Amino acid sequence: MGGEPATAFLSLALPRKLPQKWVDEFYKGLLALAEEFKTALAGGDTAQSPDGIYADIVVTGYVPRGRAVLRSGAKPGDEIYVTGALGGSAAALHEFFAGRRPKPRNFPRHFAPVPRVAVGRFLREKRIATSMIDLSDGLSTDLAHICEESGVGAEILEVSIPRAPVGPKHSLVSLEDALHGGDDYELLFTARSGKHVPTQIARVPITCIGRITRQKTIALIEENGWHKRLRAQGWEHFTK
Repeated sequence: MGGEPATAFLSLALPRKLPQKWVDEFYKGLLALAEEFKTALAGGDTAQSPDGIYADIVVTGYVPRGRAVLRSGAKPGDEIYVTGALGGSAAALHEFFAGRRPKPRNFPRHFAPVPRVAVGRFLREKRIATSMIDLSDGLSTDLAHICEESGVGAEILEVSIPRAPVGPKHSLVSLEDALHGGDDYELLFTARSGKHVPTQIARVPITCIGRITRQKTIALIEENGWHKRLRAQGWEHFTK
């Protein structure tokens, strides 16, 4: 929404036999990121867990009155943009599910995602973005949220979707991971056609991947020019 983070609240539920070193390292990472973004750890809670580690983090923030960039402002003809590259976090999960231990340096978006606070602030201050959402649930699902809230549809170009390089050989992730993976915490936003949108903001690449349409469906335009309906296949918070 283009807001500024202010405070964070952390609740942890931990198994009795969890080494103190794990807790210390967890706090070290959280506090380092909080300090970078001038966000105070203002409270929370701890409890014992019978099995596994549970962490719940709530962040509060602020934005000038009436200036929050909502999901509901997209109009037909607007162009669609994403920050960074997509699918890197999902690729790391595939490694874990396959029984391997991916190295953090090869999958940075999974192990050390960087909040795009500076990009969101720039888009708000310059009044560039007409709608915006973070890519936590996957491009297909989060684009559907914008379309639903704005009462519009969308077309995105397969060849324009920036796919993350991962692994020791920096291979590009699959199109499926870039479309549906989620957890990259990049930004998806729209802007009026003809509006100047920089190719980089705060040293983060910005890519135009499509446009908003009047028809209330989402289409993926493949390399051969064929239009394929793109269904939301990212994370669903409540399964039917």
